[in-house]
Formats: sequence, C-alpha cells, structure tokens
Amino acid sequence: MASDAVSSVNSMVSSLNASITNALSAIQAQQNQNAASTDEVQTYEKTVKKSTLTNAGAATDIGVLARNTTRLNVASTLAANDSVDFYKFKVTSKGEATLGEVGDEGVRVQLLSRLGSVLADSNPDSGKDYENYQALQKGEMTLDKGDYTLRVTRDKGVSAREDKNYALQLVMGSYSQDYDTVAKQPAKGDSPFQLSTGQQSMLDGLNSAISSANSITYGQTGTEKLMGSFSLFV
Repeated sequence: MASDAVSSVNSMVSSLNASITNALSAIQAQQNQNAASTDEVQTYEKTVKKSTLTNAGAATDIGVLARNTTRLNVASTLAANDSVDFYKFKVTSKGEATLGEVGDEGVRVQLLSRLGSVLADSNPDSGKDYENYQALQKGEMTLDKGDYTLRVTRDKGVSAREDKNYALQLVMGSYSQDYDTVAKQPAKGDSPFQLSTGQQSMLDGLNSAISSANSITYGQTGTEKLMGSFSLFV
C-alpha cells in the first residue's frame, strides 16, 4: 500500500513537472517584483487533507493575505473523479492582489466573494470575469478587506478521469512571511469535518504555523516558489 501511494505521488509530480514549463513565462514577470530579501523572509508550511465535501463551506484554509506581509501558496491536484477544490483566505486590508498559477492545462480557477459571487474567472468565455482574472494575474485587481474563496475545477470538455495538478499563489505587494499549504487527497472513509481544527488554527494564528525553513529556500521569486512547492509532495 505504501509503495503504491509513493508511486502515485511520484507520478503526479512527474506529470506536473512535464506541464510546468509552459506556465512559467506567463507569471515570471509579475512575480519577480514581489521577492523580498533573504534576511527578511520567514517560511511556514503545513500539509492537510482536503475535505470529502465538495462545497465552499468545506474549503481548505490557506491563511491570511496581509499587504506587504504575507504570501500564500497552495499546491494540490484534482484527482480522477474529484470535481472541485475550494480554498479560503482572509484579506486584512483593501489593496491590489496578484494571483500566480502553474500546473497542467485544463484547470479552471475562479475567485469568489464571501457570498459566493464570482469575481474573476480563468475561462476566456466568462466576459468581464475573465478580464478581472487577467487583471488579478497582473496585480491590477483590487480586493476589499474580507473573506474570499478560490474554486478550482476542470475546464469544460476535460475528462473527469484526468488528474490535474496545480499550484496557486496570492500576494499583495511585498512579503516577509511565506505560507505553504500542501493539500492532499482525503482517504476513503475520512470524516468531512476532521480538518476543521487545523484549518481554524491557521486562520487564528499565523505565528503558530510550523516553520519549514529546510523545505523551501527563503527569498524566492514567485515562479521559483511555485516550482519548488512540489518537492513537498515527495
């Protein structure tokens, strides 16, 4: 069983590495400006299992987005027949946010308000929401203080049997604290509510997150960060 699990993870990482090159050029310029100096950046990491529920109320908490303070990173996969992933985060003050994304083709990302309204959508056919998504990638979309959700699905026409690997990154200005979330698949029989305690602790106390200085190099650009995050899967 353990061997099969390791093989599955290695296969996922291999698939991601094969697709990541094409995504790098699209986010390199927008992320380089956000790198902080080596002496200033602290890195924290947590590994969680996603909820078995497929609604925004069961979203995995990836932390607090604070202007010129935090950068939030999440790496995961839409496994076969896994229809949707949700991630929640809190914005502490109004400002222009930047979203970085790398991974397999065929992944759709939407930014939702606290009430579930779509604010930005990576689907080119989504009109104004797509324009907002492009602005978000460039760091030109303003987010108000409050709670938000990222919804990750497959593009229309993509088979639900295909694994889709991805990593997302949020930053607002510069940063001095890097927060990594590795979101793994729930095991069969897992309770949909078992992660609530861990998720709440991340939301309530960023300073209590487990330091993982050896996992990811300090002061990385956004592109390097997203590439390096996948080493956490193995």
